[in-house]
Amino acid sequence: MGMPFFRPGDDPGPSFVDLLDRTGHTPLTVDPAGHVDAGHATTVLAIRFADGVVMAGDRRATSGHLISHRAIEKVFPADRHSGVAIAGAAGPAVQMVRLFQVQLEHYEKVEGQTLSLEGKGNQLAQLIRGNLPAAMQGLAVIPLFAGYDTHRGAGRLFQFDITGGRYEERDHAATGSGSLHASTVVKLGFTRDMDAEAAIVLALRALWHAADEDSATGGPDPIRGIYPVVATITAEGFQKLPDSEVAGHFAGIEAELRDQEA
Repeated sequence: MGMPFFRPGDDPGPSFVDLLDRTGHTPLTVDPAGHVDAGHATTVLAIRFADGVVMAGDRRATSGHLISHRAIEKVFPADRHSGVAIAGAAGPAVQMVRLFQVQLEHYEKVEGQTLSLEGKGNQLAQLIRGNLPAAMQGLAVIPLFAGYDTHRGAGRLFQFDITGGRYEERDHAATGSGSLHASTVVKLGFTRDMDAEAAIVLALRALWHAADEDSATGGPDPIRGIYPVVATITAEGFQKLPDSEVAGHFAGIEAELRDQEA
């Protein structure tokens, strides 16, 4: 491939994406606004309860208006007492989670003790900040981080922005395309004395309504056996709920909604 040359009136300017488009080497679909059309994970949330934190996320990933994956996982253990849920560009997000897991394990092996929960949040913030150049091109990663603080004996959760800003939330948090709808449901149903069962049902109800309002958020798919990923983080550690239990909760939510419609 030789050096591309353009006449003054045909110069693509400083945009590298436009240059690739002009020369026929665009690796990703680019819309008129200049945003790359890559796979994006959508809605995740976290809710504090009396003994820890519940994290949940839908399973859909989208590429523009298309469903690119129906069963992507968005909630992962970071270590024994913490977890991370991803929203944004799916590829960079999953890679970030893997690197984050390795960093926490490496610290524990070198120091002989686990990093504090705030230290883990700071480490994740640095990874997000390192992704800022890609985020400015449309490949943003906006995760949630939550865990059980063994020193305080309580669950804690953190939100981030694309620049790596870390913000601790008191009761609940959500991010992704359906986060507005999910947050509204959680806000209306949250109580500070709720137990794990109530927090799980509230999280699933929030994802249900988010999927009902946001096309990029996937709801339960009993035909394919695909259900949102839900995990609790307590003093006993990170525990993912089996699909059969999640399906049972959704059956109860569906029955409740049918009664309301009736």
